[in-house]
Amino acid sequence: VAICKPLRYMTVMNWKVCVLLAVALWTGGTIYSISLTSLTIKLPHCGPDEIDSFFWDVPQVTKLACTDTHIIEILIVSNSRLISVVCGGLFSGPRGVLCGHPGEPGAADLQGRRKALSTCAAHLTVITLFLGQCIFIYSRPSTSLPEDKVVSVFFTAVTPL
Repeated sequence: VAICKPLRYMTVMNWKVCVLLAVALWTGGTIYSISLTSLTIKLPHCGPDEIDSFFWDVPQVTKLACTDTHIIEILIVSNSRLISVVCGGLFSGPRGVLCGHPGEPGAADLQGRRKALSTCAAHLTVITLFLGQCIFIYSRPSTSLPEDKVVSVFFTAVTPL
């Protein structure tokens, strides 16, 4: 809306829609975090309490459990894949349509397409960095790879920049 119909943006994105979107995102994130925390907090932990990572995350914490975590790992992986696919589709779909939308020929349309493409490229880069990390870390069984630390740095430092 902001790119294709900028004059309608304030009508479409009013305070009610903005609050509704914020509440929906916070609610979804809270439910997801509580579900992962409730799965891992019940696990009995014994033995070493050190992980080879920069911060404690759900896959690393489940590896420290001294019980079979196969079912919990399946739930974490399937839940993360579902969220990655849904969020990726919701974020990338409209931007892909916008960038690939054929316009009318002319110099004004070419300038508009360049503006849309530059905006879409920035959004798609951040989405790819953010969801790429989620897919790499959470959408595979709990196995440690040397690349996990690099991906963590990208997630915590590069994506916000």
